[in-house]
Amino acid sequence: MKPFLEPSRKATTILLSILMLTSTVAIVGTAFHPANAASPSTPTFTNYELAGNPFRHGFSVGVTCPNGAGTCQNTEGEPAIRADPAGNFYGSSENVFCVIGGLCGGTFAWKSTDNGNHFTTLPLPDSVSSGSVGFSPAGGDTDIAVAPALNTNGQYNIYVASLATTPPLANVYVSTSHDGGASFTLNPTGATIPVDDREWIAADGANKVCVSYHAYATTNNLFVTCSYDGGTTFAQVANAFDANHPWHAPYQNEIGNLAIDPSNHLIYQSFSSIANAGEVSCLSCSTHAVWIAVSIDGGLSFTDYPVYINPNTAVGYGHQFVNVSVDQAGNVYLVYTDDHNMYYSFSTTFGQTWSGPYQISKTPSNTAIMPWSTALGNGALDVVWYGTSYYDGVNTPDNYPMKAAWQVYFAQNLAATTPGSKFSQNTASGIIHYGGVCEAGVTCTGNRDLLDDFGIAASPTTGSAAIIYTNDQYLNTAAEPATTRTSGSGVCTQSVSNSVDCSHTDIAVQTGGSTLLTPAHHVKASINFEQVNQAPSLTIQISNIGDQAIASVSIQLAGQPLSLSWNPVMPLQSGQTASTTTTSIPLGLVLTVGGIYQVTITAKLSDGTTDSQTLNAIYTLGAGIGL
Repeated sequence: MKPFLEPSRKATTILLSILMLTSTVAIVGTAFHPANAASPSTPTFTNYELAGNPFRHGFSVGVTCPNGAGTCQNTEGEPAIRADPAGNFYGSSENVFCVIGGLCGGTFAWKSTDNGNHFTTLPLPDSVSSGSVGFSPAGGDTDIAVAPALNTNGQYNIYVASLATTPPLANVYVSTSHDGGASFTLNPTGATIPVDDREWIAADGANKVCVSYHAYATTNNLFVTCSYDGGTTFAQVANAFDANHPWHAPYQNEIGNLAIDPSNHLIYQSFSSIANAGEVSCLSCSTHAVWIAVSIDGGLSFTDYPVYINPNTAVGYGHQFVNVSVDQAGNVYLVYTDDHNMYYSFSTTFGQTWSGPYQISKTPSNTAIMPWSTALGNGALDVVWYGTSYYDGVNTPDNYPMKAAWQVYFAQNLAATTPGSKFSQNTASGIIHYGGVCEAGVTCTGNRDLLDDFGIAASPTTGSAAIIYTNDQYLNTAAEPATTRTSGSGVCTQSVSNSVDCSHTDIAVQTGGSTLLTPAHHVKASINFEQVNQAPSLTIQISNIGDQAIASVSIQLAGQPLSLSWNPVMPLQSGQTASTTTTSIPLGLVLTVGGIYQVTITAKLSDGTTDSQTLNAIYTLGAGIGL
């Protein structure tokens, strides 16, 4: 949720006390590329409600959903979800009454250990509410991250970020769990620069975590601050707007999410903005340019690259929000919407160059907003959004009539780095809302029950998706019982369906169809190529994802063979992982920091056949987790 403010995309100066967000939309006939390749098999989903009632203290902690006890009910919205390397899912969501109802019960969190089929409510990350009515000094704009490496407890750190609500925008709260969600430790100073809004969070290694946010103290800069001690302190901070693009900073940009590639440790900050310095004075220019800020030094500095610039300056892509994701081969994806269609661009060069845009959405999703994506493998991408068949070409979603029925849409592409490849498209939920969907944050005058975003994650062990989303419909079924509470503006009944009194967080778990782990090769590889102490270091990790043993593996760097020792030694059985590190680079190969080099991996299988693939590796400057 944008609980307090978001900057105008038009104004170049504005008083903090009257910050407001506006929406400007135009639909143009830009030459977007349709998709036209073979479709993945149709996915199926099961939907149910989570438990999390802040109005009854302790009522929901430890409750597992779905169940037949009627305790799977919540008053949360605008959720986020991630998966750890073991395939466990973690979700978070904020109490919608933090702003809309004036009562704040903080952020709720959940955990699934069975591929999303059940979620158990964890202790409240922000603070422990007390009494019959929950209260927390934080809870807005929740986001969640899970570490990709085990901590000393043998667990993956879980990080939940949210905005301060008392006082408003004072800082970013970061709560860390070192024990799989059994308990959380709170740091109320996750932001280095004061007056913060719409934070995002991403994790790397066992204990590195970074937070990005808008800071309004002086202008509308976008900062990324990092911790190397599991969120205890945040000492490293950098502006995502580089020295060549200071004109992003005036109030003409919209923040997107933050992502970190755990293989090469590159940090990606997405945003939409204007296209050049000349547009700073353009009061009619919207966020018609999609950008990515890339750090190859662990977040010490960023370089901004254009992803796509629409020549029509009236088009805006800040529709909650542009979204970046990275697959296991290091390919980067940006998903964005113009308030009508959903598009994506992809980069196989670590954000330096981009292909696209390619349209994802199609009829019956004639309007598509609030995208989120998740990626695995090499070119495997899932995308979700809120969609409706209604579109009149005149009104923005804020002013859609009640006949506009919204659902969660799910699209999948197993060859997303192939231009023109096709996305499947299906609905993953029933109707979750009717009518207008306001996208102007706290300045909304219409219905904002769906708030500003939701999320999807895919299990690294199965490839199946789990979607977490907001629903404001009265259902009162075993899977989605109507919410009851002892305080607030009322209870969820049929008469108040499609209102905030019925808003709650749901799960759609994939139960069939293609997954993101439909293998194209026998080997899954990750590559980290960096300069350490002025010397090159190349680390390659390979996993056997095929059904037969790998007898041997050969590697070429920039077309030249490498002599490597693998741990464990070959053969590598199905399901096993091996790694190698070398500082011996082929003679004559001149390395440049930020340069991209091809790595060819050839696996000889036990039946005598070979499986070869070529991936890109970027040579980074100490971009690891131990800067």
